Amino acid sequence: MKYKLDQSIQISIQVDISKYYHTVKHLKPIQLRYQLWYRIRHKMRQLLRFNDSLSIPSEATPVKLVPWLAKSESYKAGKFTFLNISHSFPEEFDWNLAQYGKLWAYNLNYMDYLLQPNMDIATGIKLIERFIHNLPPNSTGQEPYPIALRGINWIKFLSLHHPQLTDHSSLITINNSLYAQYHILLNNLEYHLLGNHLLEDAMSLLYGAYYFRDRKFFSKAKKILEKELEEQILEDGGHFELSTMYHQILLDRLLDCINLISHNDVFQDQDELSSLMQLKAQKMLQWLNAMTFSNGEVPLLNDAAPGIAPATKEINNYAIRLKLLSEEEIRDICENFYNSCLSQSGYRRYNGENYECLVDIGPIGPSYQPGHAHADTSNFVLNVNNQPIIVDTGISTYDAGKTRLKERGTSAHNTVTVQDKDSSKIWSSFRVAKRAEVKIIEDNNQRIIAQHDGYKSLGTTHKREWQFDENQILINDMLEGKITEGKAHIWLGRGLTPIQNQQSIKIEGIFISFQNAESVRLIQTKIPDGYNRCADNYKIEIRFNKELNTIIATA
Repeated sequence: MKYKLDQSIQISIQVDISKYYHTVKHLKPIQLRYQLWYRIRHKMRQLLRFNDSLSIPSEATPVKLVPWLAKSESYKAGKFTFLNISHSFPEEFDWNLAQYGKLWAYNLNYMDYLLQPNMDIATGIKLIERFIHNLPPNSTGQEPYPIALRGINWIKFLSLHHPQLTDHSSLITINNSLYAQYHILLNNLEYHLLGNHLLEDAMSLLYGAYYFRDRKFFSKAKKILEKELEEQILEDGGHFELSTMYHQILLDRLLDCINLISHNDVFQDQDELSSLMQLKAQKMLQWLNAMTFSNGEVPLLNDAAPGIAPATKEINNYAIRLKLLSEEEIRDICENFYNSCLSQSGYRRYNGENYECLVDIGPIGPSYQPGHAHADTSNFVLNVNNQPIIVDTGISTYDAGKTRLKERGTSAHNTVTVQDKDSSKIWSSFRVAKRAEVKIIEDNNQRIIAQHDGYKSLGTTHKREWQFDENQILINDMLEGKITEGKAHIWLGRGLTPIQNQQSIKIEGIFISFQNAESVRLIQTKIPDGYNRCADNYKIEIRFNKELNTIIATA
């Protein structure tokens, strides 16, 4: 008994070592260096009882901006609503409220509600003053990412209402607090994370540079933005974290930065940065419109949920106001996109007579920051007659636990599992260890064949082929190697009522049939419907051995 227990512990340790090794080996040296430095510095500050200054004398100048994208309503009559959860504070605000998870507290500290359409000046100023009063014990509010997002919101709000802000004493207090917060951000830039966090840190620092006419802020922001925009925005225009939601969020922020630079001539070397931003924004717009279905919606790929990011149409209208693209140019992108426009990000789109299908044959990305990636290799989604029929499930939480792992897992996507394993080893909330590597065998306008080695630890390779006709899609799955029993998963859109007839499923006049299936199950289940919310829906689960043929007839 003791021998078996010792053996079990030894295996567990080996698994953990392997998991950490395959996670850490992809990190950049700068991430490891700053992880170590920030931890050591934090301990030193605790020992020395050092605290950042929360007020620094400043001189601020309102910035000129054309109308930006308004935020959705999240504050009304003393009640905050984020991520589909509402909360009222009876007296003092708890800015570190942990009851609803870290992301809810983050949203409280972002203060997007300052830019909601019905926010009046007096209420907005009171909320800002309350935040400043509570800032010393507010550890969440002093983290770099909330500072970055809140800083832009404060600058927009204060610049918009500056003529009406007659209480100069209050304005000085606010500006001095904001200037101090930007110094905290400057000294805590998220080099340990990189990815979208560092990019958004720099975008906010750019706003701080213009508002406070601070050359140091501008130089640091410019340096980071020039490097990160080149790296994070792929040649096809996709953001390298490959989440449609984050692509929309970051494009909105990039348009905000273009708005800022275009209407405020402050720094002599700003034109160079402006040109780069405009080039990247145009590419991002092209990618986004190629990924957007005719109903105006984007598929919820990787970490994505409805109602968080601005819609593609809103972003297009913002870009038109900034004269980046015309309505005609955007219409041309939607009507005449090519799959080469999506090639580097690993997506392909196929339009039939009445359907739109999006295929994912890309790798986990980016390699050193896959926090928003899912184990979804060879996934696909399908709209027919502008209605979502086969969907990506999206997410309902970032909190560590079974739900987070399940939503990132392979079985939550329209692809194949072997022995119920994930094709890439996702773990914790934002970690990935071993990753599936994809090999594209054939890639043209009618057919694509790709295989991945995500099950090589089982001695198995998964190869999937799609063939596209005007009213039909054929999918061939093959498992080759030691283990050839697999399970295909198909998640159906919300509100659909499928009907099963042995080895075929009928949905809204669409027929999905299976050849070589050992069993076909129509399962009533739950699907994420935004953060902290799920809806009833159906999925199809198909067991097969070696080979499965799926025929989707859309007419």
